Amino acid sequence: DNPLNREIATALLSDRKIAVVAAENGRQGVQIFSESDERSFDAVLMDVRMPVMDGIEATRAIRCLTRSDAKTVPVIAMTADAFDDDIHRCLEAGMDGHIAKPIDPEILYEVLTEAVGKREVKTFTGSCRS
Repeated sequence: DNPLNREIATALLSDRKIAVVAAENGRQGVQIFSESDERSFDAVLMDVRMPVMDGIEATRAIRCLTRSDAKTVPVIAMTADAFDDDIHRCLEAGMDGHIAKPIDPEILYEVLTEAVGKREVKTFTGSCRS
């Protein structure tokens, strides 16, 4: 997301002693996740509108990785795209939830807590390139 929104989200999460690794765009987010140790991330907050690679494509890329946690790490949309169609697109891409901007801190904490508590294998419509 943009620097100001990343800063706000980082501050909200840090207030709850949650470690944050931020990415400037979807491609960088996928790279950070794919190069990390397996199970080193409890969740991914994903903006939908990002430069280089959008959040839908980035989520699909994460779900297509061959590592064991790629199908189960909770990916949660955190975006201003909040119409029913937008939420549906996020879920179809393999996201686990949706948080509308502007961010309500209590909703953020609630959605994260719920998603991390029930890691499930996610499916999406689309194909993984081999």
